[in-house]
Amino acid sequence: MEENKITFKTIDEYILNFPPQTQEILKTLRKVIKEAAPEAHEKISWQMPTFEFHGNLVHFAAFKKHIGLYPAPSGVDSFELELSQYKSGKGSIQFPIDKPLPYDLISKIVKFRVIENIKMAEDKLKKKK
Repeated sequence: MEENKITFKTIDEYILNFPPQTQEILKTLRKVIKEAAPEAHEKISWQMPTFEFHGNLVHFAAFKKHIGLYPAPSGVDSFELELSQYKSGKGSIQFPIDKPLPYDLISKIVKFRVIENIKMAEDKLKKKK
């Protein structure tokens, strides 16, 4: 019975699925992530826009009342104080859709994840040698 389920092949397709106001938020969020992680590759994973660089960096998604950002548990834990006003869980943050997103903070989180993924990739290489 899942034949009506929409599947996305690109982030552009995903964004176009939402009302204009939400599309603008998603476009800006995408731009902020691209600027924070210029070498990252875009893809759709778990039917969400995803950026990867030496593994998954961050996913994001739009919902009726919030924008979800998924920077892995470390990306939430390392910014616990700055994120205290937002609903969060293990590896997830919910930004209310009716309030401005904290793009500077999101950029810091993405940059943190880039450094973290580079370190993990380097550690993996060292173990192989």
